[in-house]
Amino acid sequence: MNYEQIAVWSQVISALLFIVVLVWLWFKYLQPAVLAAQQSHNKQLAEAERHRDEAKASLDALRGEIVGAQRDAELIRQRAVEQASREKDATIAEARESGERAVRNASGELERARNAARDQLRVDLLERALRVARSKAAQRVDASLNAALVSRFVSSIEAEK
Repeated sequence: MNYEQIAVWSQVISALLFIVVLVWLWFKYLQPAVLAAQQSHNKQLAEAERHRDEAKASLDALRGEIVGAQRDAELIRQRAVEQASREKDATIAEARESGERAVRNASGELERARNAARDQLRVDLLERALRVARSKAAQRVDASLNAALVSRFVSSIEAEK
């Protein structure tokens, strides 16, 4: 046999053995590590996608809550405006009623003051008239006229009985 051929076949066999060992190493150690790394990355991607989907769902829910809160705020504002209007109207009505009552009371008080003033004027006028009448009567009536008036008054009282 030829040593060159043995060397070539030795090279071919050692190359085949090297390839077989490489394939065996690939399937024994490297492929499981690559598959494990791929599964790990796939899990990370799936987890990231899940987080993204949850974030989108949370964002949609928050947007819905924002819209609801804006609607509630508008309703609260409308109720506040309506209540303020009612309270304003009630306050105005109460003030008007109080003013009208004060005017009525003042009118009654004015009428009472007028009546009191009229009575006082009447009393003052009567007192003055009596003073004037007494002074004029004292000047006009002498003792004989006074005696005649008293006797006429007494006789009129006796006639009534």
